[in-house]
Amino acid sequence: MKQTNFKIIPIVIVLVAAFFIGRTTASGVSQWQSTYAILPQAENWGLGFAESGSEQQPSGNATAEELQQYHTYYLGNNDEKVIYLTFDCGYENGNTKPILKALKKHNAKGTFFVVGHFLESSPDLVKQMLAEGHAVGNHTYHHPDMSSIATKESFQKELDDNAALFQQITGKEMSNYYRPPQGKYSTVNLKMAKELGYHTFFWSLAYVDWYEDRQPSHEEAFEKLTGRIHPGAIVLLHSTSKTNGEILDELLTKWEDMGYTFQPLSHLIKNDT
Repeated sequence: MKQTNFKIIPIVIVLVAAFFIGRTTASGVSQWQSTYAILPQAENWGLGFAESGSEQQPSGNATAEELQQYHTYYLGNNDEKVIYLTFDCGYENGNTKPILKALKKHNAKGTFFVVGHFLESSPDLVKQMLAEGHAVGNHTYHHPDMSSIATKESFQKELDDNAALFQQITGKEMSNYYRPPQGKYSTVNLKMAKELGYHTFFWSLAYVDWYEDRQPSHEEAFEKLTGRIHPGAIVLLHSTSKTNGEILDELLTKWEDMGYTFQPLSHLIKNDT
């Protein structure tokens, strides 16, 4: 069998592509090492893809097995042609409604990871997400680099403040799903999130869709999003992307034609228990 060579491609959801060196005290690292296998202390989530069109699952800079002990996921089962649709919502610029319209047309349930600003500025959209059966997850209140936060109290405050605002707006509890802002994380962060009752979600497919003034063409988007799709894909799209709003209906149709179905993240967690 021909061996596939993977090339690690860091996918960092930030406006500048730079690595951040997290700060963790030596004593803190020693404490976690006594109980847990240690992933790199401060990382940007990255992926390595096989040949385009192969439908092979990508590798991550941590394995699914390493992440599992922290209730953390970046993809699902390789035996199921299932796609998990997730959207990061930093602010609203008119593209969330067409995204919701496309999801409703295909009866596809997604997860929207929201920050405090989105909750404050677009409460009606958040209510619509819930009314149409989508989950709303925690992307922190201020969208900071969480891997730089040294204390559990400060880490928890970013999540609690966001969840409290969501409950104030909707009268419901936010889903216990957490996505690290900018894809920055540390092993200590993952453990903190687990202790707070969260499941952490990275992704196994994304593309550069977050520059509002440099949106990818439809052709570029389809090339990346259909060429790299794979069973169990956790797809990350930004709700601020005009391209995503314009192509999502057709994209979901293309994926369906390839034999894929759509499931919520609760399906992934259920299968893993």
